[in-house]
Amino acid sequence: MYKALIEDIFSDPEDVEETTFPATDKDLLILTEKFLGFEIPSKVFLQAIAIADYDGAAAFRYVDNYLTTLKNKNKPKHKKLLVLGASTKYDNN
Repeated sequence: MYKALIEDIFSDPEDVEETTFPATDKDLLILTEKFLGFEIPSKVFLQAIAIADYDGAAAFRYVDNYLTTLKNKNKPKHKKLLVLGASTKYDNN
């Protein structure tokens, strides 16, 4: 959505150059809304805005990666428990 491919007609497909675009005001609003509902350090928010200044797609990847990491940290970890019980099959008589 933010990267345009500039390809010369006579060049190989391997020589395709990617051009990045800064985020628009609408993109910045969407980026900000992604952080709603999460407590994040201001440093993270400002970093996302700084990235968006020169590469909108990279800013969205940064936010998505940060939020995924944050969600995984806050997930309760399921511990595997082994329950041992007394067996009535082998009674000591």
